[in-house]
Parts: sequence; structure tokens; C-alpha cells
Amino acid sequence: MSSTAQTVKNMPAEKTTAYNVLFIIGICHLLNDSLQAVVPAMFPIIEETMSLSYTQLGMIAFALNIISSIMQPVVGWYTDKRPLPFALPIGLTSSLAGMVLLALAPNYYIVILSVILIGIGSAVFHPEGSRVAFMAGGPKRGLSQSIYQVGGNTGQALAPLITAIVLVPFGQKGALWFAPVAFTAVLLLMYIARWYSGQLIYFQPKKTNKKTGGRSTIGKKIGIALFLILFIIFARSWYVACITNFYAFYLIGEYSFTIKTAQFFIFAFLAAGALGTFVGGPLADRFGRKKVILFSLVGSAPITILVPFASPTATFILLLISGFIIMTSFSVTVVYAQELVPGKVGTMAGLTVGLAFGMGAVGSVALGSIADSIGISSMIKMVGFLPLLGMIGFFLPSDKTLKKWYPKEV
Repeated sequence: MSSTAQTVKNMPAEKTTAYNVLFIIGICHLLNDSLQAVVPAMFPIIEETMSLSYTQLGMIAFALNIISSIMQPVVGWYTDKRPLPFALPIGLTSSLAGMVLLALAPNYYIVILSVILIGIGSAVFHPEGSRVAFMAGGPKRGLSQSIYQVGGNTGQALAPLITAIVLVPFGQKGALWFAPVAFTAVLLLMYIARWYSGQLIYFQPKKTNKKTGGRSTIGKKIGIALFLILFIIFARSWYVACITNFYAFYLIGEYSFTIKTAQFFIFAFLAAGALGTFVGGPLADRFGRKKVILFSLVGSAPITILVPFASPTATFILLLISGFIIMTSFSVTVVYAQELVPGKVGTMAGLTVGLAFGMGAVGSVALGSIADSIGISSMIKMVGFLPLLGMIGFFLPSDKTLKKWYPKEV
């Protein structure tokens, strides 16, 4: 019995699915992204106390996300060559410091500095966390990424509740409540880092397939497909950034909602999105990555267009449906990119997830400026058409095509 148990314990993750590791890294993702969620959740608070404009709020979101966007592909590229298991708890320590500073920030510029520290922690966590999910997932890549990503999206979905339950009664200093959350994540990631170190013997960096890489025609097709995936992420990220950062102001202005009531509507969208993220991976494993990506954007477009014109009750229902559908592609775009460029797990995770943050950052600034220029209501109505850009996904290579390109890897 003991010999059998030891054999299972030492079995490489590429042949099995390590559910315990997946659930722990998913919880860590939830804790990490709940820390990030505190920043937009604090917008209604600091907008009032510091008298900030929509553009300045957009700049705070930009500072948080652009650091993560730029660093994630770099971290992923470097760790594809030299894995750094203990970078995970070290990165979350940076987020811990940023969270404490955010709670005590006396002005706009210190807020910017604090969110940069949080962004650095996120930049280190995401590509390495995705690598852990890849290693622990074994043959179930879609499911493993969904478990990992649903943790993050659940953490983001907590932002409205953070505002309603913590920040409204306690104000800016309520962010101190999340210092223990960050410390808990650091402890859990120490465990993950030790498991990760033990798996490196089975997951050595792979050399480029020279035979495949030498075929220039396929190389160009891969480049085009990668561009299409990144463009789809752009459309999705701008819409989600609009709902997350600005839709509460629209609800307050159009329906005379309180901050707390508006935040529950945002929570409905994000919570449904977390569920959609979880469902998307298994659906992609069964029906194909491309089909789920297309369904996510094109299927949600009619609903997102209707949202600004609905009654409050109908709006709540439409937000649930649109959030679920549009986020079914979140984990799938990561897996698609990893299968599009095999052997670059961290780079592709950093690029796709990092771009999601980066596009959200640029979108926050751009949409904030648009709202200042034409009004929050007009901006919200305009953004509802963004998911239609997902029709470009029709030109993505099919799953069968990827298998032909990489018969051994995919």
C-alpha cells in the first residue's frame, strides 16, 4: 500500500490531473484578484474624497493594469527558460505592501504608487500561476485553466461587494482588511512553490520544433492567428473594463441608485462572468476552442447592445446573461494561444492575460476621457457594440488545423 501511494505521489503531473494543486492555485488566484478588485471598488469612494475626474480614475486603473500588462509577457518569457517557483510568494508580498499603502494613501499620487506595487505582484503571479495550472492539469487543459481562471474572475466579481460591505462603511482605510488576505495568499503560494519545484524534472523547457518552425507559410498563419486572438481579447477587455469601472456611475445617474445598489448590479455581471469562465473550459474541451471563442463574443453582442436601453429589472437579467456568455472565452483564449505556440506556456499566458489587463488599462483611460467628453450615458451605449468585433474569430484556424500543425504537441 505504501509503495503504491508513493508511486502515485511521484507520478508526473503531465499524466494525471492534480486537483488539489488546481484548487489551491485557483484559491490563490481568487485572493490575488480580489486584491486588484479593491482598486476599482474604491473608485466611488476616492472620487468623492479626493475630487477626482473620470480621467484620473481611468489613470489609476491604467497604472494598475499597464504594469501587469507589460511585465506579464516578460515574466512568462523568462520563466519559460528559467522557471522561478518562489517568485509566486515574492510577487504577492509586493501586492501586500501595495494594499497597505493604498489604505493609507493621502493623495492621488500615492494611490498611483500603491497600485503599481499591486500591479507588480499581479504581473509575477499570473504567468506563473497559469504554468502551475498547465502542469497540474495533465490531459485536461481546458478544465484546468477554467479552475484556475474562475478563481481570478471570482476575485474580480467580489469588487462590488467589497465596495458595498467594506469600503462604504469604512472608507479608504477599509482596504487594510485585505492585508490578511494578501498574507494568506503568500502562505498558500509557499506550498505551491514547493510542489512546482518538485515537478520541474518532468517539465523541462522544450526546444523549438525546427521542422515546423522552418515552414514559413505556417509561421505566417500562426502570426495572423495570434493577432486575431489578441484583437478578440481587446474587444472583450474594453467591454469588461467599461462595466467594471464606469457602469456604476451610469446606474447612479440614470436610475438614481445608491452606490451600494449599483455595486450589486456590477456584482451580478462579474459573478455570472466567473461562472461563464468555469463552464467555458470544459465546453472547449468537448466542442473546440474556436467555437467557444466565437460564441463568447458574437453571442453576447445582441445582449450588450440592449443593456443601456432596458429597465432596471431587465438590465439586471441582461447583465447576468451577457456576463456569463462573454466570459466563457476567458480561459479558452489562454489555452488556444498555448496550443498555437507549443512550449511557450508562460509567454502565451503572460501575453494573453497580460493583454487583457493592458487593454483594460488603455480602455479605462480612453473610456474615461470619452465619458468626460460626451457623457457617461452615450459612452455606455457606444461600448455595447464592441463585442461585434468578435466576428473576426471566424478567421481563426480550427482546432483540427492546429492538430495538423502540431500532431505531437496538441
